[in-house]
Amino acid sequence: MEIASAPISSCSKEHQKIYQEWFNHADSDGDGRLTGNDATKFFSMSSLSRQDLKQVWAIADSKRQGFLGFKEFITAMQLVSLAQAGHTITNDLLSIEIDLQNLQPPVMEGLDVLLAKKKRVAKISDPDINGSPKKVQPSPSAHWFSSKSSKKIPAGSVTSIIDGLKRLYIQKLKPLEVTYRFNDFVSPLLTNSDFDAKPMVMLLGQYSTGKTTFIKHLLKSSYPGAHIGPEPTTDRFVVVMSGPDERSIPGNTIAVQADMPFSGLTTFGTAFLSKFECSQMPHPLLEHVTFVDTPGVLSGEKQRTQRAYDFTGVTSWFASKCDLILLLFDPHKLDVSDEFKRVISSLRGHDDKIRVVLNKADQVDTQQLMRVYGALMWSLGKVLNTPEVMRVYIGSFNDKPVNEAAVGPIGKDLFEKEQEDLLADLKDIPKKACDRRINEFVKRARAAKIHAYIISHLKKEMPAMMGKAKTQQRLIDNLADEFTKVQKEFHLPAGDFPNVEHFKETLGGYNIDKFEKLKPKMIQTVDDMLGYDIPELLKNFRNPYD
Repeated sequence: MEIASAPISSCSKEHQKIYQEWFNHADSDGDGRLTGNDATKFFSMSSLSRQDLKQVWAIADSKRQGFLGFKEFITAMQLVSLAQAGHTITNDLLSIEIDLQNLQPPVMEGLDVLLAKKKRVAKISDPDINGSPKKVQPSPSAHWFSSKSSKKIPAGSVTSIIDGLKRLYIQKLKPLEVTYRFNDFVSPLLTNSDFDAKPMVMLLGQYSTGKTTFIKHLLKSSYPGAHIGPEPTTDRFVVVMSGPDERSIPGNTIAVQADMPFSGLTTFGTAFLSKFECSQMPHPLLEHVTFVDTPGVLSGEKQRTQRAYDFTGVTSWFASKCDLILLLFDPHKLDVSDEFKRVISSLRGHDDKIRVVLNKADQVDTQQLMRVYGALMWSLGKVLNTPEVMRVYIGSFNDKPVNEAAVGPIGKDLFEKEQEDLLADLKDIPKKACDRRINEFVKRARAAKIHAYIISHLKKEMPAMMGKAKTQQRLIDNLADEFTKVQKEFHLPAGDFPNVEHFKETLGGYNIDKFEKLKPKMIQTVDDMLGYDIPELLKNFRNPYD
């Protein structure tokens, strides 16, 4: 499964050296990011039309981050070179049979003169430099979350959409979350690593539906700690991600690492962290996507034995962080157990991320498959409670050839097409990661606003002097009615309100009288952020040739 459009490995070392010098020259901030303004100045030396350069940027910045890193810069330069040679710029231009190793750098008019002048100036100011490449500076946003300074983060230090979201979170959304304890009730406060994390894909399903095999099928190799068998083999949550060498890291260790986006899992306690681990290995696919393998959801008598941690809460936490959720079913395990039903219900609000995979479909013949598909759709319809039909991918996602004797040539052809569709969906994840971050950020901001309205409403209902304990209990017992009052007072959508039972459970541990009153200025700040700041941010980092 190829995701990268033009990796550095497709470029000779000699050309890499040239491109590094060009990149250092074009990158005015020296932070390893080429923004739209830098690119328009530099790319103008190619003498290509604006339409061609618009295509070059769109393909190079396929993740729509609003800037080009060194890899993306090489992609852009290779496209410019091909365009100068008379090729039409298309998305698949770099994947057709072109010898990229020997593709000459493009002609950039006047660049040699500028580079020679820069070297002369550098030599005069520091004779030891000798034209050495500029070191990539860490992004300024790395210090925003740890800084104790209350100074505003300057807009000039923002060089990507993600940087902009970090700035808006710290300045405008985080104060509201802290004031109304959003992190205690709904979701932990965001950290730098939450914004910078690679896109994640979570696999859910009952035991032996092929979740671990599916990941192995995509990686074309096993990963550290992977076990496969007919019995429930994966007894823990395993995050499979890129790393310098093959190793497994225990959950307690990974949850306290500042550069990992898993610190929020500490709220589920040691019982969960002992059933959580990170599996690292060097792999080109894992440079773009992280996989989350989960324990098989229990069914029958087994689900009556309680797990030592909140399984549904953990899946809900991962669902909010993930970019795609795959629900795997086996033709022989179509029953949706009570635990599986609770897990699927916990995915409420993330319906756009869910895809259903009917795996091991070559274990039944075509007629049985038709009946199995109908039964699966019926089961899902009862659990998901949506009028829309879920997208179900049918296939056999393992390294064995399709059992053509069972499914016949028509079934084999169907499986191949379905597999291509699912892989295309997975390939789109890195490209849509930035859009997903924005989407999740906006959803979080709306949830934080509603949470602030609820908390301040409960505070307002408390008496000034006598009967506080009695009033608190009445408010908790009639929480659904209080939610309705808030909804009507502020004209909020009912579907955006949190789960009443979960909110009740958390609320029981707090003294409502100690909550903050409504601060309209804070709400207005978040409204302004949603109405003006985010659209302005997207406008600043769109394709510079639009």
